[in-house]
Amino acid sequence: MSVVLRSLDSGVKADSLRSAFLFWQCRVRQIAMRENKGRPDSAIIAALTLSGETQPMGHVITVLSKAPAYSKTPEMKHIVASTRDPAQRREKALELFSETYYQIAREFSDILTATFPPSSPGSAAICVAENCTLTFESYGQRFDLYCKVSALSEEDPLFQTSWFHNLLFNPNLHPKAVILCFEPDWDCSSAESAI
Repeated sequence: MSVVLRSLDSGVKADSLRSAFLFWQCRVRQIAMRENKGRPDSAIIAALTLSGETQPMGHVITVLSKAPAYSKTPEMKHIVASTRDPAQRREKALELFSETYYQIAREFSDILTATFPPSSPGSAAICVAENCTLTFESYGQRFDLYCKVSALSEEDPLFQTSWFHNLLFNPNLHPKAVILCFEPDWDCSSAESAI
């Protein structure tokens, strides 16, 4: 097989894996919003293994954000500004996320985020490692995403989306929380049926 064909095969595999993951994530997040009142489960909480390690250091709750052209961050900000009552915020958030938010997978960025307390030793260790694997295993499916990790600035659109998404469900979110982004390398990632 020529180098060009192998490269094309790799690109098709990476695109297929990316599409499959986003479709799956949209579906499982829709289930979490509609049936579990937004409570994250093992399809959203990933085991995080630092590069070079064999055992996970722990688990992180991930946020899947829409690409900038489809952002709903203004709607999230509006909900936060409209009420200080955590129960009302949660109810309005569930309405937003349960309806059509997760309907179209191609509207989402493949970069995941996770929120950590300020001065978290875990987030510091993840940043120092620069790469990690996020393993999602649920509903008969497993994805191992090899990711580049970086901390987001408060001005970054992914930071803003993650911040307001988390604030809708966690009224005690620390104002100096650290938000890390996980950018998958689809050529180094994999998926398999867990059944």
